[in-house]
Amino acid sequence: MLRKISSALILLWVAFGLVACGGFLPKSSDNRHNQPLSSVVQAGLRNMGSSPGEAMLVRIFKEEKTLEVWKRTTSGSFRLFKTYEICAYSGDLGPKIKEGDRQSPEGFYTITPGLMNPRSSYYLAFNTGFPNKFDRVWGRTGTDLMVHGDCSSRGCYAMTDDGIAEIYALARESFKGGNQSFQLQIFPFKMTAAKLAQKASSPHIGFWKDIKEGYDLFELTKTPPAWDVCERQYIFNAVGGGALNPLGPCPAVVQNAALTERQQADDIAYAAAVESEAQKAARLAAEAERQAAAEAAAKARGEAIGGFFSGIGNMFGGKDADIVPVMSGQPAPRPMPPLVR
Repeated sequence: MLRKISSALILLWVAFGLVACGGFLPKSSDNRHNQPLSSVVQAGLRNMGSSPGEAMLVRIFKEEKTLEVWKRTTSGSFRLFKTYEICAYSGDLGPKIKEGDRQSPEGFYTITPGLMNPRSSYYLAFNTGFPNKFDRVWGRTGTDLMVHGDCSSRGCYAMTDDGIAEIYALARESFKGGNQSFQLQIFPFKMTAAKLAQKASSPHIGFWKDIKEGYDLFELTKTPPAWDVCERQYIFNAVGGGALNPLGPCPAVVQNAALTERQQADDIAYAAAVESEAQKAARLAAEAERQAAAEAAAKARGEAIGGFFSGIGNMFGGKDADIVPVMSGQPAPRPMPPLVR
């Protein structure tokens, strides 16, 4: 009976490990989700021309292991408020594909008050909203993909408890200010042409180029781009209103001359960087080939020398196993055999 109970507990533990970062603390008097923003944070917001109730945006970069909080200012554009270190994220660069793959998601997500988790077993958390419209049209699955505390991750983005407490409070105050949601942008890395070129052989390169447009738009305008899905790809700042059919044709988009110029420049830079990466790979391969050839030649010379001295030894009855060449490369002198009387 005890063995059966132990086996059941192990199965439950494994199952919990595969369903990402869900879990709730029991109801208690814990008030961690209502921690006020510190005076330092409030002063920082004032100094940048913002306030706790203003809109916010969050960007995550996997490779750099950073989470950025941006706040809207009195000018209407967003400014970077603070960058937080990510303790850990699960998996490798690339989007989450299916439940249990321990991958952390990538893409564009909309965070509403209903996705906030004040009683997370990982201190505090908010759900990324995975799978979103794009993920679902590709058949991707997964549950409870969170940004949370506790510095431990199973498909999530783990922050320090102090970090998630501050991020959670910023989101809470933004909702209180009348904002119905905030945008979460998750990227594998800073989306430069050079970095994409380094990853050109990745099976995710097409997806990354797709979300790069949203990255570029925010970089240029400092305003969250409106995103939707059509033809099974992201579309940003589409003309017209209403939700799009994720399998249907894409409509026109609002033209942005600066974006077009940037994309053209990046295409040229990307092509040059890919060529440079290919040349680098070819040079490294040639060097490795030369090194292997040199090592093979040295080994062959060593075997030839060994065979030569072995042959000399055999001329004297095979008793020269202990004869060692001197530093000159010549064989050591062999004592004369005793005279037979």
